[in-house]
Amino acid sequence: MRYRRLGKTGYKVSEVGFGAWAIGGDWGTVDEREAMATLHAAVDSGVTFFDTADVYGDGRSERLLARLRSERDEDLVIATKCGRRAPQEVASYSPENIFAWIDRSRENLDTDRLDLVQLHCPPTDLYYHPEVFAALDELVSAGPIAAYGASVERVEEGLKAVEYEGLASVQIIFNCFRQRPAEMFLSRAAAKDVGVIARVPLASGLLTGKLTEDSTFPADDHREFNREGAAFDVGETFAGIDFATGVAAAQQLSQRVPEGGTLAQLALKWILTHDEVSTVIPGAKTPDQARQNASASLMPDLDAETLEAIRYVYSERIEPLVHHRW
Repeated sequence: MRYRRLGKTGYKVSEVGFGAWAIGGDWGTVDEREAMATLHAAVDSGVTFFDTADVYGDGRSERLLARLRSERDEDLVIATKCGRRAPQEVASYSPENIFAWIDRSRENLDTDRLDLVQLHCPPTDLYYHPEVFAALDELVSAGPIAAYGASVERVEEGLKAVEYEGLASVQIIFNCFRQRPAEMFLSRAAAKDVGVIARVPLASGLLTGKLTEDSTFPADDHREFNREGAAFDVGETFAGIDFATGVAAAQQLSQRVPEGGTLAQLALKWILTHDEVSTVIPGAKTPDQARQNASASLMPDLDAETLEAIRYVYSERIEPLVHHRW
């Protein structure tokens, strides 16, 4: 595993982290024994950065990570998110609510001080309310949180977020099928010493190459119930691409997978070719998935032909559908 600096937090974290949404909820059922085995497999593979949220399984994901930390000696960084427990309007992000959410996460994670708290895809208008960020600055000073950041839906939100001096990280969707952040956002974040956490790196499984047009999902899996954005932003599910188009594009990219590798590893390595990215956070539901994801860190660099193929597939199949939206 290779490690990178997470912006002004100063944390040195694994460049392949672990997204803990899948073990919390909205991805079908994962029993606790399998979830813990998966988390331990990730740490065994060198993963030190874990991302969760207070709404993943209504706190289940946070509690599983608290248990992981208690069972390991490694120095793990656990980032959580807050804000989705209330109606999505700026008024919900009052200091009182923020403090209450953070206290609940501290209890779930069994810690007095949270490593990193991120606003969880709040309304766009919130980024124009400096009092919200001032409240987070106060929490850093007081001690309940060590650092704060924002998880954003749109590039424009990320560009606005990095203007706040206290903001330490931005989590953004960035993958072979969502390339717009590389145009301007990544360089702006680096200039502000803001860590970049790349989420949805495998486009909800499309970039594993294992899905076909006939693939089905359980009713409690967001890949079934949120395909049209019924529950939350549709860009979080299959990166906002219609399923058939995504499957076809992934099949085309599969032709570029190096011998002995997987499409998922190729997709993760592509993200890591961007030095501004601090860590990429694929999810995993089995120990083998966790190990395979982590191994992308030590893959050989992608050659020019492969990089060009990824650019071509995006420009021809994907860009007209998503580039202007997020």
